[in-house]
Amino acid sequence: MNDMEARLRLVSITKKYPTVVANDGINLTVLPGEIHAVLGENGAGKSTLMKIIYGAVKPDAGKIYWNGEEVHIANPAAARQLGIAMVFQHFSLFDTLTVTENIALGLAKNTRLDELEQRIAATASQYGLALEPQRHVHTLSVGERQRVEIVRALLTNPQLLILDEPTSVLTPQAVDKLFETLRKLASEGCSILYISHKLDEIRALCHTCTVMRAGKVTGTCDPRQETAASLSRMMIGADLPVIKPTSHAAGPVMLAVDRLSLPKSHPFATELHDISFELRAGEILGVAGVSGNGQQELLAALSGEDPRAAPAAVLLDGQPVGRLNAAQRREKGLGFVPEERLGRGAVPEISLAGNVLLSHQDASTIRGGLIRTSAITSLASAIIRRFNVKAGGPQAPARSLSGGYLQKFIVGREIMRKPRVVLIAQPTWGVDVGAAAQIRAELIAMRDAGCAVLVISEELDELFEISDRLMVIAKGRMHSAIPTAEATRDQIGIWMSGLWDPDALSSPLAAAEAANA
Repeated sequence: MNDMEARLRLVSITKKYPTVVANDGINLTVLPGEIHAVLGENGAGKSTLMKIIYGAVKPDAGKIYWNGEEVHIANPAAARQLGIAMVFQHFSLFDTLTVTENIALGLAKNTRLDELEQRIAATASQYGLALEPQRHVHTLSVGERQRVEIVRALLTNPQLLILDEPTSVLTPQAVDKLFETLRKLASEGCSILYISHKLDEIRALCHTCTVMRAGKVTGTCDPRQETAASLSRMMIGADLPVIKPTSHAAGPVMLAVDRLSLPKSHPFATELHDISFELRAGEILGVAGVSGNGQQELLAALSGEDPRAAPAAVLLDGQPVGRLNAAQRREKGLGFVPEERLGRGAVPEISLAGNVLLSHQDASTIRGGLIRTSAITSLASAIIRRFNVKAGGPQAPARSLSGGYLQKFIVGREIMRKPRVVLIAQPTWGVDVGAAAQIRAELIAMRDAGCAVLVISEELDELFEISDRLMVIAKGRMHSAIPTAEATRDQIGIWMSGLWDPDALSSPLAAAEAANA
């Protein structure tokens, strides 16, 4: 292979920060029409390398060749002009603008918004990514924001498309459709850099896989010739822990939702319709669904962020809490991990120790109205140690952590509170397989210790791995919970699309029979 055959070639790319070498002499070659995976743990340097290719970060050393010619990519605009598009894991969207206005920012100045709306709708429909062009971004869930980023990238007809965890918002059927699209793009000559922690996806889709560890390339392989276990060993240097399912009897009902219905809190919200379920001590209840189908609204009603429910519509350990705020529900033993890490789960600008106070506000951390600095510092240090969080200590700002390590810190912060009921949304979104395995093991340990755990996730494999029972939310309605052992991925995927017999909603037995039909 010569240089002229490569769409992209990186030679000895190096990027250093004060406390870490993010990229250490990286060599990478991507051919036209190639789907090339980049695999590595959180903090391995993948995101930095992608930002260098996209012009968002400047390398300290090394060369970039684009279609055989050396280039210096000064900024993302220059990258887009070359034909490079990127979907970031952490999104680059303006909350106060609409979907159309956000996408227009990356296009020519003379772009007409009415015509762009039509293009967005057509592209979203073509790729199975439901979007409302006139919605403001602040009303979108994390999954819906990811769809905006994907559609924005596809609208530019790129020669190189960089995708960071693109399937976390999709049903199994929609993943299959996206893969068909990516294969079609590749057959037309578009090169794709595909970053995912889903090893089975990489094996099914990608032609080549480059593995990174601690800022260096540790190997390149054909993932189609590898197993998930062998890829995992290349990535983390060890086998993943195996979570073995255990059978046990659940305890008393800790969280009961009875005919919860809520009107829209804003014009683009999802209305909740007659939702009922029970969550028991010592069980994990999984909630599957495509992003934007009422998960945000349900979590807000359960956590106390939205206290509009009738008092008895939400019972916490038998006590009506529908009108209590989030702080009052925490005092009664509720824990909560939101889906948005930066901005809701953690304040980016303040230290990890300071972020402890978001959920630990009691006599151990505050006395006489004064913050006990030594206590929150000690607690942050304990979380960092127990959950193997790679950070510059308890005083490191939250924004300095990679997405996976920040997620481990936030989950760890809630676990250390020892709640009796915990609500957790997207627990391993954008987290590498090693960190994901640890988070899932911790959730199972909480369940085994008697905690009642509600997990809302768009990762079906995750829900099947850890849940005792499964529910599906679609269009603001909830399908009755069924034992995970009786569910199939295809059936859950169909229900996630809102296709189920409404009569099954009133009868768990009917739901179970439908799942086995």
